[in-house]
Amino acid sequence: MALRPARKPRKPHSAQVVRTERLTPHMQRVVLGGEGLADFAADTCTDHYVKILFSPEGVSYPEPFDMERIRAEFPREHWPVTRTYTVRAWDPEHRELTLDFVLHGDEGLAGPWAMRAQPGETVRFMGPGGAYAPDPDADWHLLVGDESALPAIARSLESLPDGATAHAFVEIAGPEEEQKIDSDVDVVWLHRGSRPLGEALVEAVRALEFPEGRVHAFVHGEAHFVKELRHLLRVERGVPREDLSISGYWRLGHNEDGWQASKRDWNARIEAEQEGAAPAA
Repeated sequence: MALRPARKPRKPHSAQVVRTERLTPHMQRVVLGGEGLADFAADTCTDHYVKILFSPEGVSYPEPFDMERIRAEFPREHWPVTRTYTVRAWDPEHRELTLDFVLHGDEGLAGPWAMRAQPGETVRFMGPGGAYAPDPDADWHLLVGDESALPAIARSLESLPDGATAHAFVEIAGPEEEQKIDSDVDVVWLHRGSRPLGEALVEAVRALEFPEGRVHAFVHGEAHFVKELRHLLRVERGVPREDLSISGYWRLGHNEDGWQASKRDWNARIEAEQEGAAPAA
């Protein structure tokens, strides 16, 4: 039997901070550019994402930056930590990559970095990944998410042709977190206030009168409300799996490292439970 060729290690992209902007009290924009983006592209999916590499505090790496060398020569606790962020915009003409960060004060890793980022600072990242873009053949579109899904939802809405039928629900902390989106779709901004995260989203989708025809749905955010909406859409509404992009971007009580370690088992368990109850296509 022929052996598969060894998988070529992926090389991180290297870019520099061009500018930053505070969009809302809890959303920070960082725009990256530079020659290191010459072979980067993110123009096929509206949920493209990159994995930013952060070195642990006090750790520096030899140049040129080489992940294989780092893994071979550094203890595991000194390897870069990754944080995943959606591509809010990609400008191939100017080679500028726009990322939006949800801020939680001094909590976390990427948010505090984004608040402090200065022009000229080097950023390394892997990617892009991504799998979703609104299907032009769908009769209508459903987009649902919390703050973490807002960049992908905004980019998806901006990609829709004028006159497309779409319903978009975004849950945010309050009115001060609303953003301008360049789309003729009226986004329903759900202000969370003191309510449990995701509760308003589940209520809104459950109350929605579904238009006729085939829906193409995008539902992402905190894992628990995503689980509820997956049951609502797959089991109660009978949306085929191939017409549904749905996943927990994060999970309450877990950082990204912990969530990514358990995400596959979580999703497999939920899928097994709900697919068994889903109506036949």
